[in-house]
Amino acid sequence: MFNKRTKIKEVLAQEPMSQEVTVMGWVRSFRNNQFIALNDGSTNNNLQVVAQLGKFNDELLKRITISASLKVIGTLVPSLGKGQKMDLNAATIEILGDSDAEKYPLQPKKHSLEFLREIAHLRFRTNTFGSVFRVRHSLAYAIHKFFNDKGFVYMHTPVITASDAEGAGEMFRVTTLPFDNPPRNEDGSINFKEDFFGRSTNLTVSGQLEGELGATAFGDIYTFGPTFRAENSNTARHLAEFWMIEPEMAFYDLEDNMNLAEEFIRYIIKYAMDNNREDLEFLAQRLADEEKQLPQDKRAEMGLIEKLEFVLHNNFERLTYTEAIDILKESNHNKKKKFQYPITGWGMDLQSEHERYLVEKHFKKPVILSNYPREIKAFYMRQNDDGKTVAAMDILAPGIGEIVGGSQREERLEKLLARMKEMNIPAEELWWYLDTRRFGTVPHAGFGLGFERMTQFVTGMTNIRDVIAFPRTPKSAEF
Repeated sequence: MFNKRTKIKEVLAQEPMSQEVTVMGWVRSFRNNQFIALNDGSTNNNLQVVAQLGKFNDELLKRITISASLKVIGTLVPSLGKGQKMDLNAATIEILGDSDAEKYPLQPKKHSLEFLREIAHLRFRTNTFGSVFRVRHSLAYAIHKFFNDKGFVYMHTPVITASDAEGAGEMFRVTTLPFDNPPRNEDGSINFKEDFFGRSTNLTVSGQLEGELGATAFGDIYTFGPTFRAENSNTARHLAEFWMIEPEMAFYDLEDNMNLAEEFIRYIIKYAMDNNREDLEFLAQRLADEEKQLPQDKRAEMGLIEKLEFVLHNNFERLTYTEAIDILKESNHNKKKKFQYPITGWGMDLQSEHERYLVEKHFKKPVILSNYPREIKAFYMRQNDDGKTVAAMDILAPGIGEIVGGSQREERLEKLLARMKEMNIPAEELWWYLDTRRFGTVPHAGFGLGFERMTQFVTGMTNIRDVIAFPRTPKSAEF
């Protein structure tokens, strides 16, 4: 029976005392017609299966090729060879699935990450992606555990929506209308009344607005789901489909929001370090080897494990946007014109290079920036008494830049309506959102964490396409 198998990670944790085990997995290598390196995805470490010479017929041995799948029953004994503490002496070997070794694209050599993206359906079978996706799983579990233990309610917000929470307009349209001849109004515009939902709809860019509805009933909620941006950015930092964690909390102000976000980030990093140490050490070595190819001034000052430990044991630096602009303006980097986007002064939107300078060069630790100019932030953020700024906050992380964006939400109906009018956001379309301000409004706050960027930070992967199973990017929707 198949459910009698023991996972290789569990086998390797045992002491070999001639106990019988059944394992199943894929062949990583087969040498001397005798030694099979078997892996089942539970760990990067292989189990050495010994096929005793003369015990198995040549026809079977010829079928033991790279990536063939096997069922092996045998006894665990201490290994006589170097590099492993045990061998599995095979009593029976059954081929579950053949693999044509000559056509199999993953040969036992180092492949570039670019090549592996082209065969994303097979890249999970490499050590690098095995580690990345086991860590991603742990981070996802830790997120649910963190909020569950704090009494938050997990909400599923809609994937199809008629609202644009960010006001960015970079959305994927959802329609059943025929593309070649859609129904039109008298003025030539498309008549969406004929569409499936009777109005224009799109894939969600954020679950925040719906999340606020839940927070004003349950107190504390969080969402964790896919979001979509039709932003034509073909970079190592952007995806068209990505996952977001968005908690919303009633009776929270900006400081409460910052405190929760910092605690949350620390918690999930610690969970991964406690439960995926082997994978993180592998990824740390991979990153160190990669950085050896870079010039000295481009290398990170800390290794991956050291960086994660540093985040766990140091408070995040907190400062206002105004203070950050002053630091950037006076920096040698700016004076020597090393920024691609020069610091022109207060009111400008900070770019990734500015955020990374603050984190990596100036403070050398994660930074929380707060109180941004109202003109560069969304309509729903609470307006500060100075009339110039809003109660927004971003958390900036080494190697990535912005990893969290959040704010205290504007709970005062008249202020919110005035801001929406300024930004040409029709109040009648968000009547349901405004009702939360009409019927028992409360101070409340929330933030969004990009899950892929968080996974990048923890795994040390430099391209966001390498931390999601099947990346969706401009001109690319393979697999």
